[in-house]
Amino acid sequence: MAEWCPIAKEYDPLKAGSIDGTDVEPHDRAVWRAMSARYKPNKGVVGDPLLTVFVARLNPQTSEEKLQQIFSKYGDIKRLRLVRDIVTGFSKGYGFIEYKEERSLTRARRDANKLVVDQHELFVDFEQERTLKGWIPRRLGGGLGGKKESGQLRFGGRDRPFRKPINLGAGPVQDWGRAGSSAWQDRNRHTRDVDRGRGSRENRGYRDRDREDRRYRDRR
Repeated sequence: MAEWCPIAKEYDPLKAGSIDGTDVEPHDRAVWRAMSARYKPNKGVVGDPLLTVFVARLNPQTSEEKLQQIFSKYGDIKRLRLVRDIVTGFSKGYGFIEYKEERSLTRARRDANKLVVDQHELFVDFEQERTLKGWIPRRLGGGLGGKKESGQLRFGGRDRPFRKPINLGAGPVQDWGRAGSSAWQDRNRHTRDVDRGRGSRENRGYRDRDREDRRYRDRR
């Protein structure tokens, strides 16, 4: 069996939709959409993906100049791209920064994550599109992370790593099974006792009502 890891080494939409990566069926339509998607990384993106960090949850007002100022503290920047809407030109709240050296990349990922910039807490991680095999972006039902309000959380990334699955194999679980069986029997026994007691009370109630009826008829 492969060694368990909280971070996905390969992107699988079905596993990403599961808190422990063990789902066998999609739990929402977006997972279905991601499973059927045929996504190919944008060939127009340039730069070394292994030296690029992904920066998200930016304030829409944060500019390229502000990002350059903040992230240049971690090392020399080779290329910076703030993703903007092609029609409006407004920031989409995320961007990519390519460094010249790996140690700068490591430092930025470590120290800039959760850094507050323009009242927004940043999320910083490695670029996934060109480095994680099988990657499907959020707009196609994939991605990683997400907000609880969306109901479409994705696991296996830095933001929401997989939780370790419960071992359903041999060992203590078998003992639990016997204990569970015993508990089930005890509960059934208790239910029968309660029903029996309820029946006795009801029978006593009927006898009491019959007795009262006879007394009433005798007085008449």
